[in-house]
Amino acid sequence: MASETALSRTLTGEAPRRTRPRQLFIRKFLRSRLAPVAGLFLIVISLAAVFAPVVATHDPNYVDIRARHDPPSSAHLLGTDESGRDVFSRLVFGARASLGVGFIAMTISILIGTIVGGLAGFFGKWTESVLMRLTDGMLAIPTFFLVLIVVAVFGTDFINIVLVIGLTSWMVVARVVRGEVLKYKVYDFVTAAEAMGASKMRLLWRHILPHAIPSIIVAASLGVANAILIESALSYLGLGIMPPSPSWGNMLSNAQAYMWENPTLPFYPGLMILLSVLCFNFLGDALRDALDPQSR
Repeated sequence: MASETALSRTLTGEAPRRTRPRQLFIRKFLRSRLAPVAGLFLIVISLAAVFAPVVATHDPNYVDIRARHDPPSSAHLLGTDESGRDVFSRLVFGARASLGVGFIAMTISILIGTIVGGLAGFFGKWTESVLMRLTDGMLAIPTFFLVLIVVAVFGTDFINIVLVIGLTSWMVVARVVRGEVLKYKVYDFVTAAEAMGASKMRLLWRHILPHAIPSIIVAASLGVANAILIESALSYLGLGIMPPSPSWGNMLSNAQAYMWENPTLPFYPGLMILLSVLCFNFLGDALRDALDPQSR
C-alpha cells in the first residue's frame, strides 16, 4: 500500500511527504516497548525525590523502637525497619540521595569528557596525544578501587562522593566526543564557517559539538546508572552516604543483618536500585537507536 502511494505521487508529480525529525525521533523511540515505561518510571521516582517531604508519610529518621519490623499497614505502607523507621519514607528520601549523586556526578563527567574529547579531536597533534594518553591512563586504573581510596582519605560526605564519581567517569564520554568531532570537523559546513572568519573555538563549540549532542545524551543516560551503582556500592561498604541520612545503598547494607528476621527489608532498596539502573539502560539504548542518523 505504501509503495503504491509513493508510485502514484511520482506519476502525478506530487512531492513525497518528508517526516519531520521530531516525529521520526518519537516514532523510533516508541518502537522500543520498554523505553516509554522506563522513562515514565524514572520521571515518577525523580518527582518523588524532588518532592520527598510531600510524598513521604513520615519523618525518615524518626525512631520508634516499639514499632520495630512492623509489617506493611495503613500506618506504614512498606512496614518499618530495625529501628522502627518508616521504610517507604526512607526509600523516597533515599531516592533523593541516590539520584542526586547520579545526576550531579553525570553532569561533572559530561562536562569534563566533552571538553577533553572536543579539544583532542579538533586540535589534534600534541593536544590530542596528551589528552588521549591521559584518558587511556585513567581508563587503565580500576575506577572503583580509586574511588574507594579517595573516599577513605578525604571523607564520605555528599560533595566528596559526587566529585570523586564525576572525576573518575569522564573517560568514555571523552572518547565518544572525540570520535564525533573527528567525523564532523571535515564536513563542508565547517570549512565554510572557517572561510567566513569563524574562530577555532567558535567552530568547535558552535558548529561541531552540537552534532555530538545525541551521543552525549546517550552517554549521560548510561552515566547516571553507573553513578547510582557506584554510590550504592560505596554506601553498602560503609563509605557512601552515612546514616542516619538514607540512601538505597546504606538501607541495603543495614538490612543485611536482619534478612532472616524481616526478609522484605533488603528487598525494597535492592529492587529500587535494580529498576533504576535497568530503566536508565533501556532509556539509553532507545535514545541511541532513535538519535542514530544512519537509520533515517
